[in-house]
Amino acid sequence: MIQSILFLIFACASGWFAFRGFRRVRRNIMLGKAETTPETTPGASAQRWRNVLLIALGQQKMFKKWLPAILHLFLYVAFVVTQVELMEIFVDGLFGTHRFFAPYLGVFYTFIISFIEILSVLAFVATLIFLARRNMLRVPRFWKPEMKGFPSRDANLILLGEIVLIVGVFCMNGGDKVLQTRGMEHYHPTGNFAVSTWLGPLLFGQFSDTTVMLIERFGWWLHISTVFAFLCYLPYSKHLHIVLAFPNTWYASLEPKGQMTNMPEIQGEVRAMMGLEPLPGATVSATGAFEFGANDVFTLGWKNLLQAYSCTECGRCTDACPANQTGKKLSPRKVMMDVRDRADEIGRAIDDGKLDVSTFNDGKSLFDRITPEEIHACTTCNACVEACPILINPLDIILQMRRHEILTQSAGPGDWLPMFNAIENTGAAWAMSESRDAWRS
Repeated sequence: MIQSILFLIFACASGWFAFRGFRRVRRNIMLGKAETTPETTPGASAQRWRNVLLIALGQQKMFKKWLPAILHLFLYVAFVVTQVELMEIFVDGLFGTHRFFAPYLGVFYTFIISFIEILSVLAFVATLIFLARRNMLRVPRFWKPEMKGFPSRDANLILLGEIVLIVGVFCMNGGDKVLQTRGMEHYHPTGNFAVSTWLGPLLFGQFSDTTVMLIERFGWWLHISTVFAFLCYLPYSKHLHIVLAFPNTWYASLEPKGQMTNMPEIQGEVRAMMGLEPLPGATVSATGAFEFGANDVFTLGWKNLLQAYSCTECGRCTDACPANQTGKKLSPRKVMMDVRDRADEIGRAIDDGKLDVSTFNDGKSLFDRITPEEIHACTTCNACVEACPILINPLDIILQMRRHEILTQSAGPGDWLPMFNAIENTGAAWAMSESRDAWRS
């Protein structure tokens, strides 16, 4: 009874803190401007489901780097399958039972737990290798400037948490198997598990019944406490992609890579100058005082912010970026992290009651985090878009910031201005004394 009460208290408390965290993330994402719903063209819905199943669930794009992909697969499958045992832990915690599913599932229960134990061993090996890759081998993409401080600690903390979960599983199962062989009441036979059947007696066989029971309960509480802690921590971690990868791949653009989005304001102005009818729903400014592109999270779309919160910080986009490879400051991963951090900054100000969403103005913008030098370095090659394992598009944010800088701020690199003037005056990128179509005469 005491265990059930404690379990219920911990479950309700962690559920409440997790709910607040996820609510904060949703609020921050919705700070972005409204965007259109997914395409309704024939086949669009099928393509979106295909993206969700193959890319978010099936990890398809991860396998462009086969070694980390296989190691990540161990962790991913272990995480998914272990939910079966986690459901049983919840039932046992609430009702004071012990291995509630075992009598009903019989041999299949033994198979499931054995499969979970094998996956746990593989996940343990993968976790150790990931820790070594980050901290001993120092894989370059994990040691870029934007990964200093919390991002690095965050990754290591989750990996260490994975080890704690696995220790909890084997303390729980190993202690249980020892108590089963001794015929202890409440510990009914469950068959031979793949690992704990021999590991439990090896580690705990020499201890007294009371000590083994304490070890078994310690493993049970260690496992569920770590799960609760992870649930509360998830909204603040890059591992939020576990949840957001699915909606992110669903809402990802189905347009061909490299196809830029037209600006309705520009189209309206051009059509007005040419004496053409405006497009349906288009507006034409009498003063020309349009705001082009984006300079803050409010002028980005909510899908851009969803992508920022979905970012796994794996660095594959930065690793593939030719500008970054040649020593320029641009890092597509940093762009996504900066957008997310800016949204967090605004969210904290709103939560503190200092500012209201409708009138928010703290004198800052994304340009305080992402410098013009970074966005000018982008070659718009789409390498970062192609590299992302969950269809994030850093290029779209870069282009929107460029548009704001050039069209709204009337700024930009000095060596770009002659090109803009030439295009405006002669329709060609190179300044020429004759009209571009003069060759036809």
